[in-house]
Amino acid sequence: MPWSYRHAGKEWRGFLDDAKDQLGTTSDNVTYTVAEGVFRAFRARLTTQQALDFAQILPTTLRALFVQDWQIAEPQPWADPETYLRETRELRKHHNLAPENALFAVSFALHRAVQPAELTRALDKIAPEAVAFWHLENVDPAELGPRFR
Repeated sequence: MPWSYRHAGKEWRGFLDDAKDQLGTTSDNVTYTVAEGVFRAFRARLTTQQALDFAQILPTTLRALFVQDWQIAEPQPWADPETYLRETRELRKHHNLAPENALFAVSFALHRAVQPAELTRALDKIAPEAVAFWHLENVDPAELGPRFR
C-alpha cells in the first residue's frame, strides 16, 4: 500500500497547516477554499493529460482536491499572478477570503508536500509558465520538501 494512502490524513493536515501559516489565518475553511481556488486556476491552463500527470505527484487528498468538480475544457491561456489571484477569489466569492499572498501560500505548502524532484519534473513537462506559476521567491530550499516519509 502506498505511503500516501496509509497516511493521507497526516499529509493533508501538514499541507493545510503550512498553507494556513502562510495565509495568516486560523481557519481550515478559508485555507481549503484558497487552495481549491489556486488549484483550479492552475488546472484551467492544462490539457487533460497534463492535469492527470500533475495530479499523480500529489498526495492523495491533494490529488482529490485538484480534480474535484473538474469540468474538462480547452486550456485557458497562461496569464499573470493578478489574473490567477482574481480567479482564485472567484471560487465561492461571497465568502472567499483569499489574501494577496494566496498563490505564494499554496505554492509553499505544495512544495512542502511533494518531492522537489517530482514537482520539478512534472512542471517542466507542462510549460515554463507552469514552473513560474508555482515558483517561490526568497525561500530557503532547506524549508521545502515533504515533511513526512
